Amino acid sequence: MTHKPMHQLCTAPMMDWSDRHCRYFFRQVAPDALVYTEMITTGALLHGDIARHLEFDPAEHPVALQLGGSEPADLAHSAKLGGSWGYDEINLNCGCPSERVQRGAFGACLMAEPRLVADCVKAMQDAVALPVTVKHRLGIDSIEDYGFVQRFVETVAKAGCRTFIVHARNAILKGLSPKDNRQVPPLKYDYVYRLKSDFPECTIVINGGIDNVDDALKALVSVDGVMLGRAAYHDPYMLLALDRAIFGSKYTITRQDVVERMWHYARREVTRGTPLHAITRHILGLYHGQPRARKWRQMLSDSRLLAPNDPDLILRAREAVSGQTQTATA
Repeated sequence: MTHKPMHQLCTAPMMDWSDRHCRYFFRQVAPDALVYTEMITTGALLHGDIARHLEFDPAEHPVALQLGGSEPADLAHSAKLGGSWGYDEINLNCGCPSERVQRGAFGACLMAEPRLVADCVKAMQDAVALPVTVKHRLGIDSIEDYGFVQRFVETVAKAGCRTFIVHARNAILKGLSPKDNRQVPPLKYDYVYRLKSDFPECTIVINGGIDNVDDALKALVSVDGVMLGRAAYHDPYMLLALDRAIFGSKYTITRQDVVERMWHYARREVTRGTPLHAITRHILGLYHGQPRARKWRQMLSDSRLLAPNDPDLILRAREAVSGQTQTATA
């Protein structure tokens, strides 16, 4: 590996969103961010198509694999697979509140079993030489006291985990949809900041409700990193601004150049059998806040225009936005 995972800026694991095409796109605007896969269950890797779940483009590095599961042996096996496929980090999901995940006895409900989480972390660490990290909530259901999350982190840290990505809300296991769980439980950033104070030797990354550059930079005064999910998905150029501010890089790229890169990527992927819409659905936010952004979104989500599976649609959408013909280099 030529990169080391950098937790100062991370893109979130988002179910059905942060697939390999999304991560490749994120990489174009944030060269230094650590990008996360969507959660992949141990069952999918034990019984499913491993290549479909784990394949990624080398350009995505540094990239972390998020696993969902609660059986130490299964997680160890899955982590080993992640290592063999070249991931830079293995992350355990202890924050997803969906009922499907709960039926599998993992995700946010694991917060009630910190010793089991510690066993899972230890098993994964024994299986791979990669960093093993945990993403979790502050509490579950009506448990509001800080001591709950403090004890969770303390127990898991004793097993060797050194990086905790903290969604700064509780998870309500019954009665709220996953979407509502991202919005309804109140944010408690002060709890995350207290975790950093109580566990200074650990890397603490904050997640949840951060939707602009100023708030992200403000949070970084108190913790080691920020993770952005849907805010970055809908306005990906926010990642470019954060990458420059956090890492001090002079990296810049125009939206037109991003389009060119994604066109090249789409040409390659379509020849491999990838439907064009699997790529274009992730780049709809590229022109967020720009003139004719609606036209860009309309063209790249129009089923009739997508039907021929022609990557040149991406260039035609750029022409519609810029108002002039653009020529790409094959």
